[in-house]
Amino acid sequence: MSPYFRAFAISLLLLAVSGANLADANSSGKTGSASSGCGCHATDAMIAPTMTGLPTTYTPGLTYALSWTGSGMSSTGEGGFNLDASSGSWTNLGTRVKISNGELTHSSDLQRSWSADWIAPSPGSGTVTFDLAVLYANGANGNSGDNWGTNSWTVSEELPPQNIPPVASDLRLTPNGDVAVDQSFTLSYTYSDDESDPESGTQIRWFSNGNLRTAFNDLMTIPSSATSVGDTWTVKVTPKDGIDFGNTEDCPDSVNIVDIDSDGDGTLDGNDAFPDDPNEDTDSDSDGVGDNADAFPNDAGETVDSDSDGVGDNSDAFPNDASETMDSDMDGVGDNADAFPNDASETVDSDMDGVGDNSDAFPNDASETMDSDMDGVGDNADVFPNDASETLDSDMDGVGDNSDAFPNDASETLDSDMDGVGDNADAFPSDANETLDSDMDGVGDNSDAFPNDANETLDTDSDGVGDNADAFPEDASETMDSDMDGVGDNTDVFPEDSSETLDSDMDGVGDNADAFPVDATETVDSDGDNVGDNSDAFPNDANESADSDMDGVGDNADAFPNDASETLDTDGDGVGDNAQLAAELAAAEDDDDNMMLIIGIVAFVIIAALAGVFFMRRGSNGIVEDKEKEFPQTLMAGQFKAFQPTHVEAQVGMGAQQPVAPVQPVAQPTVVAEPAVVQQWTDANGNTWRSMDNGTTLWWNGTDWQQA
Repeated sequence: MSPYFRAFAISLLLLAVSGANLADANSSGKTGSASSGCGCHATDAMIAPTMTGLPTTYTPGLTYALSWTGSGMSSTGEGGFNLDASSGSWTNLGTRVKISNGELTHSSDLQRSWSADWIAPSPGSGTVTFDLAVLYANGANGNSGDNWGTNSWTVSEELPPQNIPPVASDLRLTPNGDVAVDQSFTLSYTYSDDESDPESGTQIRWFSNGNLRTAFNDLMTIPSSATSVGDTWTVKVTPKDGIDFGNTEDCPDSVNIVDIDSDGDGTLDGNDAFPDDPNEDTDSDSDGVGDNADAFPNDAGETVDSDSDGVGDNSDAFPNDASETMDSDMDGVGDNADAFPNDASETVDSDMDGVGDNSDAFPNDASETMDSDMDGVGDNADVFPNDASETLDSDMDGVGDNSDAFPNDASETLDSDMDGVGDNADAFPSDANETLDSDMDGVGDNSDAFPNDANETLDTDSDGVGDNADAFPEDASETMDSDMDGVGDNTDVFPEDSSETLDSDMDGVGDNADAFPVDATETVDSDGDNVGDNSDAFPNDANESADSDMDGVGDNADAFPNDASETLDTDGDGVGDNAQLAAELAAAEDDDDNMMLIIGIVAFVIIAALAGVFFMRRGSNGIVEDKEKEFPQTLMAGQFKAFQPTHVEAQVGMGAQQPVAPVQPVAQPTVVAEPAVVQQWTDANGNTWRSMDNGTTLWWNGTDWQQA
């Protein structure tokens, strides 16, 4: 057999086996066989397709360089392949590699290894399967000795790393609990992130009395200017690492804004130097001892005078001896007892002249020997022999007249604030504006609007009522709000009714309950038609409010609202049914032959009309309703209209119209004038009332008017 014939026969065999893939078979490639192999060639387990360049997991959109071949037979010879990927695309095809039907195959059988670049699919594509069939041919122009094998690989999608949200912990408010209204408070918390992501975008939300305060979003500190007595503050923290929010955490602490005076001395803790000591609130010299307990409130070097000699213990050489304070010569004898307090060599003066025996130049002259301070006054006559600035002590208080602010008052020596009142008698020794505190509330009488009332100090609006007791401390026109509606009793027309404050039309019904607040003649609109019941001819019928011709039929339903003799125009010809009937009856007067029939028809019409009226006036229970219940406004106004039968056409036979006899008028009922409405109003319980011109009072029970 010639090689050409053999090749032709093999081609026919491949055509029969491969069917639709004929065009890709043989040396020019083949598709659709990546997983099953080529049925026209033998299968040999020795042929093991291999591939390099495949990742364990792929990154969406990334390009991977792949190469593939087979193993198990001689590396030389002819070959072919079919490679199919379940997702992705191909590019940069290698030598003798082509794309057909979305798959890769050989374009020539002259090699046994191939390459191409694979572009990974978009995110979310999931696992990709690669199926590869490799054929090794011997080049003998037939199937004999040719073998193929298959292999398959799966590559999963590489998922992006998941962020771990951060955590907020150890939330604290400082201070917390009861906090004075003049104090600020601060949030603190611990931020942590397992991935060490920095904090970014954390939300801090403050709540006052359960209400979100957006003005303070993401602030760490609430200033005292934002708080009011009675507020309760809480806070929530939602941490964020710039990517994700963590769980929202509630701070276990809360802050209650109070007006604190812990020791009850009338000075708030924020201004009290000794918040837990009711006897002290001021430390003028900042020595840690309150002014009340400090014997020397303006001298930081002294606080105690044990012997009450006016000299502090720190400066007193004899702190427990009221008769001594100094030992000038350090001879162990107090100056008062030492005849020579400034001379350690002298203590005794035998002649009592003031000069020690050891130094006395005039030991026999008791009158004088020295002028120690050289002030021109002998030591014996000088009250201050060692102080040239002083010689007299008129009040004998131990302080020289020159230094004594009150030289003739032994009870006072100092006037620290120079207000003319000595420190001992001055309730505010450091405040020149104040000397007395009559009510002992810590506020001086000059500044205290109520100097004899410890419960009040301010009257902001100068209305004579203290701010603490004044419901409107900044409004001089108001002091009380009895119904707690935020409007003062002087302004509130209804001071005992929290639901009402105004009566614009002065009708005695508050604007909130008054359907017509600016109309003193109206308060109720029972049918909701915007026409008050007093003016509404049909107060319970929202479709009607006026009856211009007083015929008992509202203008909206009355075809002739200004004609009391007509209400219907059944045929719409512009002529009322009553007038039309009269005309028809007049036209029939000459027809004597039909008179009896007409009389019968008219009698029937009258009976039918009366029956219609009767049934129209019956209630749903078959009992005739009280006219006063259905039309209270009309009855009270004394308005009645006699019933007039309407036009009725009688047809006989095939519709021939017959003349109708004149209708006999129905006797009109006697009209009894009813009392008229003087005023209508609605009380606080929603009940509607009317006062009548006959002196009676009626109320609406939902069905009819009842006399009170």
